[in-house]
Amino acid sequence: MARLDAWLWSVRLFKTRSAATAACRGGHVRVNDAPAKAAQPVATGDRIRVRREGEERILQVTNPTLAKRVGAPVAQTAYVDHTPDKPPPIDAMSGKVAVRDRGAGRPTKKQRRDLDALRGR
Repeated sequence: MARLDAWLWSVRLFKTRSAATAACRGGHVRVNDAPAKAAQPVATGDRIRVRREGEERILQVTNPTLAKRVGAPVAQTAYVDHTPDKPPPIDAMSGKVAVRDRGAGRPTKKQRRDLDALRGR
């Protein structure tokens, strides 16, 4: 059996093992719906939830023996991905995204009215 952080790194969920360790410490990794430590051993059948960049992946371990980084085809055989599909984008909202320059400050009254009109308020 491998450590959790080493397994996450070896199946290419994180670029480095230290990034996997930091995610475990930050509470972004859960094993069987319980907070996980980086040194926790991984067993066959464990359900691992990983939150990264606003997305959550749900994996079920099939090969817990990986301790070294492997190629992508081999890595995909080490788990079963149970992540639900993302909902399709809403057609009525396509092309109607309010974009403001970062750091532009508070919107003016006219900009707020335009935003309210865009949102249908």
